[in-house]
Amino acid sequence: MTSVISWNVNGIRASEKKGFLDWLSTESPDVLCLQETKAHVGQLGEQLITPELPGGSWNSWWSSAKKAGYSGTAIYSKREPDDVRIFGYPEFDNEGRVIMAEFNSVVILSAYFPNSQAAGARIDYKLAFCDAMLETCNKLVAEGKNIILCGDYNIAHKPIDLANPRTNEGNPGYLPEERAWMDTFIDAGYVDTFRHFCAEPDHYTWWTYRFKARENNIGWRIDYNCVNPSFLPRVKSSVILKDVYGSDHCPIKLTYED
Repeated sequence: MTSVISWNVNGIRASEKKGFLDWLSTESPDVLCLQETKAHVGQLGEQLITPELPGGSWNSWWSSAKKAGYSGTAIYSKREPDDVRIFGYPEFDNEGRVIMAEFNSVVILSAYFPNSQAAGARIDYKLAFCDAMLETCNKLVAEGKNIILCGDYNIAHKPIDLANPRTNEGNPGYLPEERAWMDTFIDAGYVDTFRHFCAEPDHYTWWTYRFKARENNIGWRIDYNCVNPSFLPRVKSSVILKDVYGSDHCPIKLTYED
């Protein structure tokens, strides 16, 4: 079995100060996908780049934004991938939005979808990213690959995926255009693995730091592990690790059969 965890850490250096390496040692995933790392490799210590911990040893690969302290993605793995690459779209690679690693025909993508921002200021950029992502996933599947698209999609798909859907109509992350793209993605055959296993409400992955939102579970589910349909039988679990702190997001975990 292979365990894959995805986590928007909201700054890897801040997360390190909040016990990231202790958590990594204890949880010990085979593959860890990070989003919003907000750092370049040159700003990090060796123990954060190639952790050697009681729970295991990892190598890491990074895609960082040109803008300092912004965006960025990374993948940690206990075993060497067959291939590692970035997205291949300069307008998105300039913000370090995607890094992907291939393991025996399974391509794991760590993706940080753009925030559409207030009044939809970046909705066109967001939707262009979404379309490029769907095109990439379709191409990989057509090549005979299986995909696990991990990350912060910055979209709550259905009313069940946020605590207050009515009051958030028109807010970034719940815009009709964003939700419509999620419909398109799911209609193309891709599977939201958490919803495959759990149809219950009140499960979220992000909470604002204000208003005691996490304490009261007033959140949004905007982090996903999605797979192509032919890979789904190999997925054995998909869960939200809601009790893990250190960010305004919590990690999500998928386990699949090798």
